Amino acid sequence: MTNQASPELLHHLHAALGPSADAHTKLLESVIPGLIDSIGAIATALRKAHHVSRAGGANAFGDDQLNVDVLAEQAVRDAVSSCPAIVAASSEEDPVERSANPSVQEEIRTRGEDGEHYTVAFDPLDGSSIIAPNWTVGTILGVWQGRTALRQDPATRQVAAVLGVYGPRTTAIVALRVPGSEPACLELGLNEHGARDCAVVRSQVRLLDPESSSARYFAPANLRAASENPRYMDLVSRFIRERYTLRYSGGLVPDVVHALVKGHGVYVSPVTAGSKAKLRRLYELYPIALVMECAGGKAVSPADGSRILDRALEDLNETAGLICGTAEDVEIAKAALVG
Repeated sequence: MTNQASPELLHHLHAALGPSADAHTKLLESVIPGLIDSIGAIATALRKAHHVSRAGGANAFGDDQLNVDVLAEQAVRDAVSSCPAIVAASSEEDPVERSANPSVQEEIRTRGEDGEHYTVAFDPLDGSSIIAPNWTVGTILGVWQGRTALRQDPATRQVAAVLGVYGPRTTAIVALRVPGSEPACLELGLNEHGARDCAVVRSQVRLLDPESSSARYFAPANLRAASENPRYMDLVSRFIRERYTLRYSGGLVPDVVHALVKGHGVYVSPVTAGSKAKLRRLYELYPIALVMECAGGKAVSPADGSRILDRALEDLNETAGLICGTAEDVEIAKAALVG
């Protein structure tokens, strides 16, 4: 069952779920370690990919596929296929829920849904548009209870999320929230062997109260939208007047993880008539929202202020905007954009 995860990692994962750990053994000892291994494999592949180029096509959302996108996709697919508890998977590059382990699918059909079965939805390489200049990029993975993410309650059925970060170091943020346990969020440092020799950098990742933070950060994505949205322009101006520090890289994962490391920050990606929504609800928004909530923050829609995890997915291709980060600043941004 185990994917050769380090004793330190297994100890912290089990401790995070407490009494609920026994009911999620495969999640803790196979699924999460397997996904961490895929992050280690992607890091290795990126170090060897000296040339970033188009792979010759586009994904289902119309984005050009790069050679590094293909490498990252394959690394996660390999990890998924090696984990019997994962019954289906879909990705931003291939947004179709495909059977990951046909034998397990057959077992579910004949014996029912009882037992530990999971679906994985992932963005293999978030930030591929900034990888050519060698900026930090990431991977986003969401884990759902059962054999589909469609028409499920995101707040209860998405039980884990993992963010991989590829920079000078390779790190990962792991968020867990299962029924019967408190939300948990931890940070890992990865070496070349993935889950086998990773280090637990922080066993508790938490955003700070504003009074506890000496600096305040904002990441205004889709900034061109401010030229046609006076509310967004006013919000950005307010952050500047109140001496927030700008930290925006152009990559969702590094900008979100910056807030988690610093203990404070707000990420804003609004949607306007001229700047359509680009973030994928299943592959980006849901996992990011789970991580933020497990760290004590919030994630809401800039369109109506609703909680990201309150809306079930009806189509794998859905997109939306995002406000996420420290709870107080999310409320400030929501009030500014929604009114």
